[in-house]
Amino acid sequence: MNDVRPAQVAPRKAYRHRLPTRLWHWANAVTVFVMIGSGLMISNAHPHLYWGVYGANLDTSWFNPPTFPGWLTIPSSYNLALARRWHLLFALVLAFNLLWFMIASLVNRHFARDLRVRAAELKPAALGRDVREHLRFRFHDAAHPERFNLAQKIAYCVALFVLLPLMIATGLSLSPGWNAGAPWLLDLFGGRQSARSIHFIACWAVVAFVVVHLVAVILAGWRQEIGAMLTGWLRVPEGEGH
Repeated sequence: MNDVRPAQVAPRKAYRHRLPTRLWHWANAVTVFVMIGSGLMISNAHPHLYWGVYGANLDTSWFNPPTFPGWLTIPSSYNLALARRWHLLFALVLAFNLLWFMIASLVNRHFARDLRVRAAELKPAALGRDVREHLRFRFHDAAHPERFNLAQKIAYCVALFVLLPLMIATGLSLSPGWNAGAPWLLDLFGGRQSARSIHFIACWAVVAFVVVHLVAVILAGWRQEIGAMLTGWLRVPEGEGH
């Protein structure tokens, strides 16, 4: 009799995240955490949002954010001056971190290779397949685990090219020093209170992105996802994609 042994199937893995992406990701994890916490403390100092140039306690606001508890804010006890220092310091980290990441991603073709939306991905059949795979919690193409799916591309592009630049631009427009040198930026957003409101909305859109991202990481298998962001190599679960 012939000794027939089943062929061993090599684990499906791919080099998914290059070093600049990993460094940017983990630096952002700390930066966004500090900025959100300090931003909530700043919001507590005047929890009212307006449109236009002016806004004060007696003016009609379009939204009144809640007072956030100390376990969510940085610092945990009321201190507006310290919160502003934390916020402005890490705002610089966020801005320069995004700048060098975009330069690195242009040089290593990360944007063109990984985030470019192709015409085939927009076909109804492809869109339907992407939705079905997400509903089954299958987030990777078994044949090409290094590729991002359409939903991931859209989410990352919105965060990278819309939300983060919008937060930085509106934050700069709220700086008195920047207003003195470039007052046009504040005018672009329709006044200080409008810029503050847009900054607040963009911030909560980033929070929503982070929450969805963390949920997706857990559903996709947090061990291999975190491992991929530490080492660059992604191992796809054996059952995924079949």
